[in-house]
Amino acid sequence: MSQDPYLIQLGTRLAEGAQTLDPARKKLHRDFLIARRQPDGGFVGREGDSDLYYTSFAVRTLAMLGLFTAEESASLARYLKTFDWQRLGVIDLMNWLWMALAVQAAGGEDLLADAPTDWIERLAEKLEAVRTKDGGYAKSNEGAVGSTYHSFLTVLTHQLIGREIPRPGALVQFLYDRQRDDGGFVEIAPMRRSGTNPTAAACAILQILGAMDDEIRDDVRAFLREVRGDDGGLQANTRIPFSDSLSTFTGLLTAQDLELEGVLDPSAVRAFIEGQLEFPTGGFRAALWDETADIEYTFYGLGVLALLARET
Repeated sequence: MSQDPYLIQLGTRLAEGAQTLDPARKKLHRDFLIARRQPDGGFVGREGDSDLYYTSFAVRTLAMLGLFTAEESASLARYLKTFDWQRLGVIDLMNWLWMALAVQAAGGEDLLADAPTDWIERLAEKLEAVRTKDGGYAKSNEGAVGSTYHSFLTVLTHQLIGREIPRPGALVQFLYDRQRDDGGFVEIAPMRRSGTNPTAAACAILQILGAMDDEIRDDVRAFLREVRGDDGGLQANTRIPFSDSLSTFTGLLTAQDLELEGVLDPSAVRAFIEGQLEFPTGGFRAALWDETADIEYTFYGLGVLALLARET
């Protein structure tokens, strides 16, 4: 596994790309985010209350824009203290740990200072408890089959606590078994049609574990070409007739990581993100069907623009 956690590498890469954005534009999107911060220090989800998942995207976006200040760090720390992080599920745990690191990196307090001396071992055991017989990881210990997405999150969490994945070969085989004839990867075993996002997650894990090869690269290149939309972005799968910001972000990231040339037209991607998904009042929406901007898709929209900075 690489020395620098994937999330740290990605954050640095996006921040470098976002430096090319106009300061006034960055402020517009910052104002959109800050308007959704709640009195408890968290950020609002679509349900109207502070939400750990959406808060993590707000923090990532502010960090990408270079606007995660000491004020934001202190406010975030107050919110994170309201959680018993040792009881969180895999998704929330990964987000909590990453934000705790962000607080400390911004000069804030160490939220793990009072943690038990064996907290890393405890978390490692908790992560392994959701491992399934097929070699992957499920959302909870009640899951019978592994999930490509949750396996990805589990790998990221292992990196954040400085632990290697146990039995990496079994996880690699799990991913090989999730690949389909169209060249992409599926989320769970019964599925037959690959998705852009599971494919991106699988490719990221295979790269982290040093198990990516030229044959898989060629397969993924062919799949990503199949999910290109006429609107310039990428679709979640071949049956969905429109592109979305999440799939465009993960697909573009995968194409760059695997050095797959000729998959996307950067100018068409930019036109799709800026012309169809960005709101002039700040924020981005998921796709044309979406009527409002939200924090998660604002991260993906700005993330695409940051990644496109490498294409110029």
